[in-house]
Amino acid sequence: SIKTVEKTDLCGKAIAVANKAAQEDEGGNYAEAVKSYQHAVRYFLHILKREPQGKEGNQRIRDKCKQYLDRAEEIQEYLDQKEVTGNTLLQMFCKAIDLASKAAQEDKAQNYEEALRLYQHAVQYFLHVVKYEAQGDKAKQSIRAKCAEYLDRAEKLKEYLKKKEKAPPKPVKESQSEEKGNESDEDDPEKKKFQNQLQGAIVMEKPNVQWNDVAGLEGAKEALKEAVILPIKFPHLFTGKRTPWRGILLFGPPGTGKSYLAKAVATEANNSTFFSISSSDLVSKWLGESEKLVKSLFSMARENRPSIIFIDEIDSLCGSRSENESEAARRIKTEFLVQMQGVGNDNKDVLVLGATNIPWTLDSAIRRRFEKRIYIPLPEEHARSFMFKLHLGSTANSLTEGDFVTLGKKTEGYSGADISIIVRDALMQPVRKVQSATHFKKVRGPSRNDPNSVVDDLLTPCSPGDPNAIEMTWMEVPGEKLLEPIVCMSDMMRSLANTKPTVNEEDLEKLKKFTEDFGQEG
Repeated sequence: SIKTVEKTDLCGKAIAVANKAAQEDEGGNYAEAVKSYQHAVRYFLHILKREPQGKEGNQRIRDKCKQYLDRAEEIQEYLDQKEVTGNTLLQMFCKAIDLASKAAQEDKAQNYEEALRLYQHAVQYFLHVVKYEAQGDKAKQSIRAKCAEYLDRAEKLKEYLKKKEKAPPKPVKESQSEEKGNESDEDDPEKKKFQNQLQGAIVMEKPNVQWNDVAGLEGAKEALKEAVILPIKFPHLFTGKRTPWRGILLFGPPGTGKSYLAKAVATEANNSTFFSISSSDLVSKWLGESEKLVKSLFSMARENRPSIIFIDEIDSLCGSRSENESEAARRIKTEFLVQMQGVGNDNKDVLVLGATNIPWTLDSAIRRRFEKRIYIPLPEEHARSFMFKLHLGSTANSLTEGDFVTLGKKTEGYSGADISIIVRDALMQPVRKVQSATHFKKVRGPSRNDPNSVVDDLLTPCSPGDPNAIEMTWMEVPGEKLLEPIVCMSDMMRSLANTKPTVNEEDLEKLKKFTEDFGQEG
């Protein structure tokens, strides 16, 4: 046995590392075991070089090294194989989700034959994943339930397609020109193609952002409630000449919550169809297709009313018209103007919500069609204090109400996005303390496995001068035994010193000037 070898410091270290490797191996921590086996072999080879142990002793060490290297190689092969298998199954799972999503889209677009084929393929992939991947019972049960749902839908589609094949062709009869127009409209493949392209813009899943999650901006919230929530809840209020707003423009510096407000609208407007549009949804390389997409967007919004069309960074689509711009860009703007307030277009129950950082570049006709132009300013002191609290959430911290007020005062000129970055950086400070710590001490705290039970052997970073300090690095701390320090005011101040505001005075002056001329405070 190696234990008979003369106990030098180096030899003792080598044996300790070898024993640790064996423990990791038995415990199933194979990646760590491979590293430890390789470290042990390096130590033993170093001993052979610097402190030879005689012929027999040297041979024993060589045999042990070979044994460790063979075991390390065996474990590494197992890990590589496991990774390949895991990656393949993950790809299959992603493919199954993709197929199911495409099937739902085709189903919605009434391409039932293609939807049936995709549903069947998706179920095959899901069942393969369930069969070969070692998931929990709950996950398997959830996938099987989804498969049953897809198969039910596939059966219904199969029955429908069979009936359709057996049904006799409709007799051709003379009809009024209006009916012909409607039929040709429904069967128009071009219109269907454009509508399919815009299906992805409809927000199906609610973002789960409540009004209370938006700090400050009371004026903007009231205007949006007037335009979106009240007409749906109390339609009798908006009769006669009292009509809800048809166009609202949110403008202000970057990071002040314009898009976040739109998410709150999407969540709170339960019965409305929410379209989230960017320039990539509407701009096409084919001549004349872009304006047809704009027309299709508004016609879809009218069909699914009440509806909200949210256009983020609207300046990229509707900038000022000039002689130097391209013909295609001019036509898109013209179509927007016609669809928003043109002859023969009834936009009742359709709200166009725009957001921009540079409102002075918008075309004057577009600006007029946004009846409410609301300035979303940098957050005020009390709103900034609330944002710090909001972004910290349920993370353990030692900040008091007074600390939040202080942070609000010290962040004059910072946007909501800047404050979010400060808090995220501060939340990383305890992690950095753990990484840089050279000493840890045992403390009392809740167990990682069972939060209701309290244990005494958790380890937390401490200074080298602490009477209970144990010299070790974070690599030597067991995963479930680490108790990270909580976020404190000094962490916040350190992050604040390193994070500068992203909005400059020049932009703010332009925005204030625009607000004085055309807008209102939010």
